[in-house]
Amino acid sequence: MIAQLITSFIASAAFGIIFNVPKKSIMQCGFVGMVGWMLYYALVETDFDSVFATLAAAFLVALISQTFAKLYKTPIIIFNVSGIIPLVPGGMAYDAMRHFVSNDYSTAVQLAAKVLMLSGAIAMGIVFSEVMNQVVKKYNKSK
Repeated sequence: MIAQLITSFIASAAFGIIFNVPKKSIMQCGFVGMVGWMLYYALVETDFDSVFATLAAAFLVALISQTFAKLYKTPIIIFNVSGIIPLVPGGMAYDAMRHFVSNDYSTAVQLAAKVLMLSGAIAMGIVFSEVMNQVVKKYNKSK
């Protein structure tokens, strides 16, 4: 578990460097990615479906990103993009393409479908978080 957390922190922070985020935000980017991966890993280890785990982790990443954006007066995209990186199913997408090239279409289609579901779960988690944020803002404004 510790190795998973350290690796996800480094991956998110390193992508933040590649993404050219401000130097003062690199640690926060790593933290967001680490927390998202921690939730994903914990859910998968407790026998939740990986699609649901990805949805929940992306939702949490987006919530923390919104909080950090307000707290550090930085655009939300800085934390969102770096935080989502550990959840992206890049290795699975590579395997799907490798199976397509090898003419193993049944495995390739299964993997491609899983990649699409995981990618959709990431998008839906971010959207749900933003919708919830807008609802809370509207509710607080009406008070």
